[in-house]
Amino acid sequence: MYGISIYLNEDVTEEVKQYIRRMHEIGFKGIFSSIHIPEDDSGLYLDRLGQLGSVAKDYEMELVVDVSGDALKNLGIYYKDLTPLNELGVTGIRVDYGVSHEEIKLISEQVDVVLNASTISVEDLNILKELEVDFTAIEAWHNYYPRPETGLDKLEFINMNKWLKEQGITVMAFVPGEGDLRGPLYEGLPTLEDHRYKQSLGSALELRQTTFVDKVYIGDPGLSTYSQIQWEKYLNETVLYFEAVATSNTIEQLKHIEGRHTQRMDAARDVIRSQEARVRQDFVVKPEQMTERTVGSITIDNSNYLRYEGEVQITKTNLPADEKVNVMGYIQSDDYLLLEAIRPGQPFEIQWKRG
Repeated sequence: MYGISIYLNEDVTEEVKQYIRRMHEIGFKGIFSSIHIPEDDSGLYLDRLGQLGSVAKDYEMELVVDVSGDALKNLGIYYKDLTPLNELGVTGIRVDYGVSHEEIKLISEQVDVVLNASTISVEDLNILKELEVDFTAIEAWHNYYPRPETGLDKLEFINMNKWLKEQGITVMAFVPGEGDLRGPLYEGLPTLEDHRYKQSLGSALELRQTTFVDKVYIGDPGLSTYSQIQWEKYLNETVLYFEAVATSNTIEQLKHIEGRHTQRMDAARDVIRSQEARVRQDFVVKPEQMTERTVGSITIDNSNYLRYEGEVQITKTNLPADEKVNVMGYIQSDDYLLLEAIRPGQPFEIQWKRG
């Protein structure tokens, strides 16, 4: 499951509503928001939360808010009765320091409870079990880290997530967005430091495939147009989409490469291999541009490779020049992380960048 983030330090404008609609169409199922309410501004924030909740209900998206007990009191809402939040469309509350185990039980009986994944202890879970808390209403969410160099280490992150999964708890983490980054630092909002400045879909798939994460949310409030296309292709068709730069003018070979492919089931270590390309090849692939194959190079085997003629590959590592392989273009460096996400039998699509 994947979600987006919308922050209430600004009005929920028509533009924001259209963005949420677009993200829902793409396939995102949840919204996260963080509420830090000054006492003299509680009415304004309650109105904004109501607007956001209304949109979430319209699209049947979960809405989880990070809000302290004091912030709720400023809204006239208390843990013993969260009906006003339910009516606004809130489906979960993220709690942190200062909330007792008894209060967690109380909250969990009304909405989902989101705990800090990095600070949950064995003792916490034992107490919650003794209180007979329903663990299906409990999730563990990691923080995002605005300041560079403060994101989590991947190994420790994996160890914590594996333990949480063994306890039957759903785990969520953030990846950065593209384009519209959140201030005041504008350095991205990832959980893992490795993902700072990285492409959102590739980061999300790494989390889902290798780190015991169930849910991924975009920490920043925006995605670039290109990233939206990639997410839509993946969430609706499980296709990984690459917009590539051609370095050749040989139309016949470029047309052979462009379009939909499938990664072979016997996936190679060094390259992504198209399952269909050799079958579709119906022309002589003349040798040209037999240059060094750097990471992300898109290649086609030429006639010197005999029965392999017409095979299309994308390199996952740097490889030397080969007189039997034409280098026809390359994918953009931002998409390198996606190469590691292509699994056996995974469909992918190459489109040459126009203009």
